[in-house]
Amino acid sequence: MGYQAKFKVWRGDAEGGDFVDYRVDVEEGEVVLDIMHRLQATQAGDMAVRWNCKAGKCGSCSAEVNGRPRLMCMTRMSTFGEDEEISVAPIRTFPVIRDLVTDVDFNYAKAREVPAFAPPEGVAPGEYRMSQVDVERSQEFRKCIECFLCQNVCHVVRDHEENKEPFSGPRFLMRFAELDMHPLDVRNRKEDAQEEGGLGYCNITKCCTEVCPEHIKITDNALIPMKERVVDRKYDPLVWLGKKIFKRQELEQRGATGARSLEHPGPDNGSALDADRIGPVGSS
Repeated sequence: MGYQAKFKVWRGDAEGGDFVDYRVDVEEGEVVLDIMHRLQATQAGDMAVRWNCKAGKCGSCSAEVNGRPRLMCMTRMSTFGEDEEISVAPIRTFPVIRDLVTDVDFNYAKAREVPAFAPPEGVAPGEYRMSQVDVERSQEFRKCIECFLCQNVCHVVRDHEENKEPFSGPRFLMRFAELDMHPLDVRNRKEDAQEEGGLGYCNITKCCTEVCPEHIKITDNALIPMKERVVDRKYDPLVWLGKKIFKRQELEQRGATGARSLEHPGPDNGSALDADRIGPVGSS
């Protein structure tokens, strides 16, 4: 049995806009994206809506429905009362292009900043070997559909525009954690996450986990473990002492050979030894 629903849809562009009232037919089994398509077909032919798969796998149709960030294709009309007024607005953290479409280029820029998988030397593609338990540790994070709802609700960037440059956001800090858990990745992801990804800005409010349509435990399984590893390596006094000793030894060796300084490394002159490889003083 169908009915007419009351909708308030944000219409506008980068210059500004406002909510517009609509009454639109709803049929049994429909989702919010179906209603947006019906609005386009019957009352608002120029309304901009981003979507692709309509199956909850592409992440394109992110919006704020009744103030909560959701995928429109996964938000069933049956969850609302027939007399309830439903608001649909663009996700708030990113600049509006038009109507419900926002510019999420920030996220792709941050994705490009994450260094790629770094395999061990002498191991060619096709020769990678790892146990199933190692696969399972990070496989959860591979379910991400990049809807960017976690990025949208993270108040570090939502409420503070100035943080967008130094902070990668939960989606890409999760990527750092995924690579850090990979048994074949040899890059120091802890340092990357802290220094390049701005891990220290995250205060683990779990808002990113709450809105994830794939139910990834971003905070508990990625961000908190990553913070623990960073603290262990950055503030452990034995590790700190080991880094100081090894860095001094490396500086002395480079001074004897006339190599360039650590302040100006080149392709053949990397940084000091990775903290993960430092053992007790005097160990081989």
